Amino acid sequence: MRAVIQRVKRAKVEVDGVTVGSVEKGFLVLLGVMDGDTEKEAEILAGKTAKLRIFEDENGKMNLSLTDAGGGALVVSQFTLCADVKKGNRPSFTPSAAPAEAERLYEYYMECLKNEGVSGIAHGKFGADMQVTLTNDGPVTILFDSETWKNSKLN
Repeated sequence: MRAVIQRVKRAKVEVDGVTVGSVEKGFLVLLGVMDGDTEKEAEILAGKTAKLRIFEDENGKMNLSLTDAGGGALVVSQFTLCADVKKGNRPSFTPSAAPAEAERLYEYYMECLKNEGVSGIAHGKFGADMQVTLTNDGPVTILFDSETWKNSKLN
């Protein structure tokens, strides 16, 4: 799984001009599911997302997690995060999971976020053409790639 996590003051996602998900203070999570990803990657990523300490404490230090700060999460599926651009100039999307499996793990990731104590979870519409609007706070943007922990002690 690959995720781009942005600390936001607000974010929303629209489909056909209609807002389908929004969040105030919290995270915008762009999530790409790779071929071969499992529930284990979703569980680890959700745990890391919920516990990621990038909100400022009373001393102005990035020391609070999403749950500590009482923020929400807007989760948007984005298969283009799985693109392979090693050859040529046109990305290949073969590394991404098949749509049915990607949607299942996308939904499971959100369920895991809820189990980690994240309230206010909103989402886009899987597979739709979406327009995302956000006010990035900081800006603070963190990249996660499950490949970095597949062979580590997190397994």
